[in-house]
Amino acid sequence: MAGYLFAHFIGEQKDGEQIYFAVSRDGLHWRDLNEGRPILYSRIGTCGVRDPFLVRHPVTGMYYLIATDLRIEAGNGWEQAQEAGSRDLIVWETKDLAHWSRERACTVGIPGAGCVWAPEAVYDREKEAFLVFFASKVKQEGDTQGKHRIYAAYTKDFHEFSRTFLYFERENHVIDTTILQSGGKYFRISKDETSKRLILEVADSLLGEYVRLDSPVLNALDGVEGPEGYLLPDGRTWCLIADQFQAGKGYLPMVSRNLGKEDFRILTPEEYDMGVNKKRHGGILQVTDEEYETLVRFYGGKNP
Repeated sequence: MAGYLFAHFIGEQKDGEQIYFAVSRDGLHWRDLNEGRPILYSRIGTCGVRDPFLVRHPVTGMYYLIATDLRIEAGNGWEQAQEAGSRDLIVWETKDLAHWSRERACTVGIPGAGCVWAPEAVYDREKEAFLVFFASKVKQEGDTQGKHRIYAAYTKDFHEFSRTFLYFERENHVIDTTILQSGGKYFRISKDETSKRLILEVADSLLGEYVRLDSPVLNALDGVEGPEGYLLPDGRTWCLIADQFQAGKGYLPMVSRNLGKEDFRILTPEEYDMGVNKKRHGGILQVTDEEYETLVRFYGGKNP
């Protein structure tokens, strides 16, 4: 791996809720592609997408980009988005990161779900399929009002999905969730939608019992969402980024050399450059040198 691709959206302005790309060699200094304009547009569903996530199939090599079907710029407001929003994922796929399929909608939200937010996927080698998980606001029997919980479904190709099931829930609302694999363990980081802070947990298996880990840095970091993590080029340092949505500052990176044992260190402004566009909740994919050069060649200019 010789670089990184960052797919993201930039905000609620016109065309802000579409797919933007940035690339980096070191995972800390980013260059916006296509002169900061969108790379992919959704013309279906709400005609907007947020929270994109990139994943590569370890067997076929196919890349998939999944995203929330949501456009706040349309003016319908957050209550409508949570209570009566889209139950679809928007999906693109490609073999080379340059020539993308037309977007398609895949219904994964259970009947009664008010939304399907921030989808991510982890490959389950035992099942030879991706576990796709996302947040939905659902009013279950016994609830006085709906609550955000994390639901999941399995897929082999992002066309056909298994029956959606409840993955996990908490006492409070929980949304944006990401899962990192390190040292044979699974580290799950999610947003407590009530406190607006990130929670770090660990388990021995993907669907196992997760135990909360204490992180003074995350405990003190409020007004953040959209956690994403990836290994830096040294192959041992994890970079966790969090969207500072409450302050309107975009992503903040922090690093740890041993997840679960060494707390995160927030980087100083001199240690990173997120590029010209303010990056909102997105996903980061490690790419090869050839893939990096393909991205720069295809999208280095404007109007790809």
